[in-house]
Amino acid sequence: MKDENLTLLTDLYELTMMKGYHDIHNGERVVFDVFYRSNPSNGGYAICAGLEQVIEYIKNLHFEKDDIDYLRELEIFDEGFLKYLEDFKFTGNIYAIEEGTVVFPMEPLLKVEAPIIEAQLVETAILNIINHQSLIATKASRVCHAAAGDGVMEFGLRRAQGPDAGTLGARAAIIGGCCATSNVLCGKKFDVPVAGTHAHSWIMSFPTEYEAFRKYAELFPNNATLLVDTYDTLHSGVPNAIKVFKELKEQGKMPKKYGIRLDSGDLAALSKKARKMLDEAGFTDATICASNDLDETLIESLKVQGAKINLWGVGTSLITSRDCPSFGGVYKLAAIKKDGKMIPKIKLSEDRVKITNPGDKQVYRFYDKETGKIQGDIIGFATEKYDQMQEAVLFDQVDPGKETRLAPGSYTVRELLKPIFIHGECVYQSSSVMEIRDYCTGEKETLTDENKRLLNAQPVHVGLSYPLWDLKNKMIDEARKEKGNYKVLNKRGVSYES
Repeated sequence: MKDENLTLLTDLYELTMMKGYHDIHNGERVVFDVFYRSNPSNGGYAICAGLEQVIEYIKNLHFEKDDIDYLRELEIFDEGFLKYLEDFKFTGNIYAIEEGTVVFPMEPLLKVEAPIIEAQLVETAILNIINHQSLIATKASRVCHAAAGDGVMEFGLRRAQGPDAGTLGARAAIIGGCCATSNVLCGKKFDVPVAGTHAHSWIMSFPTEYEAFRKYAELFPNNATLLVDTYDTLHSGVPNAIKVFKELKEQGKMPKKYGIRLDSGDLAALSKKARKMLDEAGFTDATICASNDLDETLIESLKVQGAKINLWGVGTSLITSRDCPSFGGVYKLAAIKKDGKMIPKIKLSEDRVKITNPGDKQVYRFYDKETGKIQGDIIGFATEKYDQMQEAVLFDQVDPGKETRLAPGSYTVRELLKPIFIHGECVYQSSSVMEIRDYCTGEKETLTDENKRLLNAQPVHVGLSYPLWDLKNKMIDEARKEKGNYKVLNKRGVSYES
C-alpha cells in the first residue's frame, strides 16, 4: 500500500499500447476521464474515495530494474522501449473530485491530462483504486443511513478479498460513515478508531459463561461488551451479563462503556427482551450491539420492527458490497491536444448512456441558496463560467425532457474537479481519514431524504451544459451522416430528419 511501487499493477495491453506510441513518436497530450454509469445498489448517489492511494501510486510511478528485466523476459518489447522505461515518470496533470464527495453517474471523478504514453499506463491502477474504495464507501454510507444515527462498526476483514481489500476497504467504510473498524492494521495506518468484543471461543474456553464474562470485564474495564448468545441468550447470556454488571457496580468498578452483543437468532425479538431485562436491572445505558450477516436492508427492517439495538457490527455484506460487487468505473479518451488546440473525441454506441462526453470538462454543482441542498450538476467545458444572477437550466443528459430551472440569485455553484498534480508535481494535500469522514457526513446532508432512499431513490439530475450538449450531438450527427443515417438533435434533444 503506502510507498509501494505499483507500476506493474497494470494490464498488459497498456504496455503494448505504450510501446506503440513510443515507436511512432506520438507525443500528443490527451485528456482521459474516469466516470461510472450507474449508482451501486440502484441507489441515488455514490461516494468518491481512493484519491490518497492514487496520489501515492503516481508519486511512486517508476520502473525498477527488475521490472524491466521481467518485461524483457516476455519477449514482447524491444530494447529501445525498455530503455525509455528506465527514466519513465509522470509529467502530466491530474484533476479529481475530493474524497468523501457525493457523486453521480457520468460525471468525471478524475481527469488525466498528459502525454498519451503516460496517460495510457495509469488507466488500470487508477480504476482499480477508485472503483474499489468508492464502492465500499458508498455501501457503508447506505448501511449507516439505514442505522439512522446509530454507530456502525466495520467487521469484515476475515471475509474481504485479500489483505489490501480488507484494509483499504475498511478505510473506505470509515469515509462512508462507519464509526470504527475491527481491522487493527487499518487503525494503525490511517489513524482511525478500532473496535471489537470477543468471540464465542472466549466463552467456551472457561468452565462457565459467568466466569468468562467476569474475567473479560475485569481485563477491559473501559469497554465491557459481552457476547451473550453462546449458549442461551435470554436464559443464560443476558442474566450472566447482568450479574457481572451488578458486581462491578457494587465494587465501584463500572466500565465506562458496557453492554451486550447479539450475534444470532431473531435480533428484533431478542433485543427487545434483552433491553427490558437490562432496564429492569437498572442498566438503562447499556449498549445492545448486533452482528450476524447484517446489511442496510436488514438493518432498516429491524428498525421498523422496533429492535432495541443501538450499535451495529457489519461485516461480509459491507466489505464485499455483496449485492453489488463492482463499481463499474471506466476510463475514456475525451480529447487530444494538437498544435495548442483541443480536439474533442467521442465514443459512440447504440446505447445512448454509453456515448461518452467529449472535450476537457469540469463538473459544476448547483445548490439551493436557502436550504443548501443539491439542485443538480452540470458537466460542461472546463472554461465555462456561471453567473449566479442569471437563470440556470439543468436538464438530464439522457432524458433532456427532465429539467430544473433555477431562478437568478436562488442558487450557488461549486466546481468539483480540483488540481491534484500539475506538471507531474503533487499540489494537493490529502486530509486525514477522519476529516474526510466528517466532510462526507456534511456532503450527505446536501442530499434530500428522497435522494437517500435505499429503494427507488429520487435521482439527482446530471445534465450537460448547452455548449457541450451542442458539440456532443454535432459529433453524433456527423458520425451518423457518414453512415447515411442522419438525424439532428437540437438542444432539447428533439430529433428531426435532415
